[in-house]
Parts: sequence; structure tokens; C-alpha cells
Amino acid sequence: MSGFCGAWQIEDWARRIQRKPRPEDFEPLTWALYELGLKIKATDYLLAWQDLQKFSRELAQFFIRYDIWLTPAITRPPVPIGSFQPEAGRPLEMLKETRGFSPFTMIPSVAGRPSMSVPLFWNEEGLPIGSHCTGRCGDEATLFRLAAQLETARPWAQRRPVLAERPNVPENALNF
Repeated sequence: MSGFCGAWQIEDWARRIQRKPRPEDFEPLTWALYELGLKIKATDYLLAWQDLQKFSRELAQFFIRYDIWLTPAITRPPVPIGSFQPEAGRPLEMLKETRGFSPFTMIPSVAGRPSMSVPLFWNEEGLPIGSHCTGRCGDEATLFRLAAQLETARPWAQRRPVLAERPNVPENALNF
């Protein structure tokens, strides 16, 4: 579905600015998703949308009984900034790796559920390990309350990973 949506968004903006999209206007991955989206038939898109709606209703059943769905934010320790760069000529290959790296974060995104990741743990290298919490549709308030309670129990605001030992990462990379 991301290809179809990417194609739709690019075509929408092309129509608004009255200019045909060109590959040099986009990053390679964005352009590859656009081209992929142009190949998707409307029936395939609608079938995928139907499946997504069915899945979203099934996920809603979970939240009848539970307030929060807790998963890891990522499946392995954090990687250096810039680790997920598309390979020249093969920009879509990177998506396979990112899907395996953070599979749990995509589920609430496509199902329209609010989520948060909080750094409750740190590994031996001092890197944050995120806990990913997903809530009921429209219930961001529960996530905010939970985040406040978790930060009180395990403060993280002043914790910063050591970045000096990691190449190509500016010292102030996490100072927002």
C-alpha cells in the first residue's frame, strides 16, 4: 500500500503545482515507491484496504480487554545514524531490512492506533532500548499518563548515549 499512497501523494502535488514529477526531484526510495504505486491496480489497492480494515477491527478486539499493547520498539540494539541507506540501483531492498528491524511499530501505524516508544532500558554500550506501547484508537491520554508514570519511575530525560566513539555521528545529534 505504501507504493500506491506514495504515487497518489506525488500525483496530487504534481497536479497542484502543475508540473510533471521527475526522478531528480525525489530521493531514490521515494521515486521507487512512486513507480511501484503506478503499477498497482485499483482492485488490488481496494482489496488491501479491505484487509487493513478487517485487521484494524480485529486489533480493536484486543483493546476491549487490555489498555496497552507492549512490544519492543526494535528487534535488535540501536544502529548508527545513517545505517539504513538505500543501495544504489536497489532502493526498495532497504525496506526489507527496516521491516525486520522495527516490525512492531508498523502495525499500529497502519491500524491507526496511537503509540509511543520510551527508553526504559539501556544496553551495555549505553544505548537506549525502547519499549513500544500502543493504545486504543483515540486514547492518547492513556499513553501520556503512562509515559509520565514511567518517566517518574525510570527517568530518562537527562540520559544521553555516548556518541563520540561512533563514526559519522555529531556530538549534538540527540540535543533537540
